Amino acid sequence: MEKHLYLIINQQAGSGNGKKVADKLKKQLKLLSVTHTIFYTEYAGHERLIVQQLAEDTLIPWKKDQEYEQFPLLVIMGGDGTLHSAVNALYEINPNIPVGYLPCGSGNDFARGTGIERQLEKGLSQILRAQGPQPIQIIQYNDAIQEEKGFAVNNVGVGLDAAIVQAANTSKTKKTLNKFNMGSLSYLVAILKVLFAQKGFPVLIDMNGKSMNFSRAFLCTVTNHPYFGGGVAIAPTADPRKPIIDLVLVERINIFKIFWLIFLLSRKKHMESKYFHHYQTSKLRIVSTIPEFVHADGEILGNQNLDITFTIHEGLFWFTNS
Repeated sequence: MEKHLYLIINQQAGSGNGKKVADKLKKQLKLLSVTHTIFYTEYAGHERLIVQQLAEDTLIPWKKDQEYEQFPLLVIMGGDGTLHSAVNALYEINPNIPVGYLPCGSGNDFARGTGIERQLEKGLSQILRAQGPQPIQIIQYNDAIQEEKGFAVNNVGVGLDAAIVQAANTSKTKKTLNKFNMGSLSYLVAILKVLFAQKGFPVLIDMNGKSMNFSRAFLCTVTNHPYFGGGVAIAPTADPRKPIIDLVLVERINIFKIFWLIFLLSRKKHMESKYFHHYQTSKLRIVSTIPEFVHADGEILGNQNLDITFTIHEGLFWFTNS
């Protein structure tokens, strides 16, 4: 089956790495004689408008038993934030339209967690060889207080990781570091800053017919695959092909124990800690009366009280396993 690739490219992804990879991609497409159309994002959020227009005029939902002479395939090239924005825009119109993804961001956790190749030529080959999409479970969230809902391809975080994202994004040095492709240093500075400042906060967790109260939550992350923060295996047993949500909750402890927990995390032994809690479910609810930063795929949703319900959504992603 032939495909026409409709590529949306964020050249600013990965502190400007997107432009270098995009130049390589154009050469590969020409070399392989791939029919394609390229759209470049020009500002933050531009991918949403492009996706919506394509979904209205060009893209079609996938039907397994239907034959296609040439399938119009949406392919997102950027970081996890670009993919997050594009998927949310697409699903507002039709969640049965499949998506291809070529990662070129700083973290690339979605690719790492699902088996999408992060090397351009291999990733493009996965898309071109696939004869149809495969189902990948992603997170659907609904915030009753803010009346906001959406999808996350990686994770939704409350507390520490969201505060780190907020601190990094508002850092005065981030733009300067990005010019020298050293944007990741701003996250290191943010981690050190937030690690000492983040306080414990109360949360109520409802899942599997039970309610649990934690008075000093420190990090609370809902995920559909093992990774967050650019390759940290926070939930090693999470599987994006199973209709299960993984919840990781870490309690606030003194700084020495935090560093010990980070050491255990580096050794993939963190799940043995009594301060580390891991649960699996198909649906859960998180409630907190203390305002905390919340992020979805690295995009800050706000600094707010919480009453968020999480469920699983089966997304269609176009690639073949290597």
